[in-house]
Amino acid sequence: MKTFIKNIFFDIDLSVNELKEVAAIFHETKHKKGDVLLDIEDNVRYQFYVVEGCLRTFFLDEKCKEHTVQFAVKDWWISDYIGYFSESKSVLTIECITDSIVLKVSKRNLEDIYKKVPKIECFYRKKLEKATVRFQKRILNNLALSAKERYEIFLKTYPNIEQIIKNYHLASYLGITTESLSRIRKEI
Repeated sequence: MKTFIKNIFFDIDLSVNELKEVAAIFHETKHKKGDVLLDIEDNVRYQFYVVEGCLRTFFLDEKCKEHTVQFAVKDWWISDYIGYFSESKSVLTIECITDSIVLKVSKRNLEDIYKKVPKIECFYRKKLEKATVRFQKRILNNLALSAKERYEIFLKTYPNIEQIIKNYHLASYLGITTESLSRIRKEI
């Protein structure tokens, strides 16, 4: 576990005691392909750090159409941040696309560790800032770029993931049909 924690917080100088405190709040869980870590209407208590595997968050609209919001691969964080930060029920589902190992950490434990090890709060603030930038860029890209341009950005953001996700997952992430995705791939 300490090795995983060192990998997560590699750019923070943690003492042995701080490392123990931080490691104690994370819990490793193993999941099979298709497992759901969080479902709609669940209480959102955790953030997940991907040690191995691939996960995705998706939204189910009124017509039961899936809209993929995020993929998370090794060293990425994932949760339903709407529910997590507002302490409300989940509006997203988190599903394992492959067998996965994740570390989960509760909001309560994170709040406690922020007081004990302030460097961790700074780390999370910086991660949150970067994530906010990525999400806003994605929104702007969805508004302003063509599907082909969004697909090219996807390939740069998630290299090698295309082989392990289903076409309809990728199409829903890009906001297009699977037929449009096929046409774009042929063009490229």
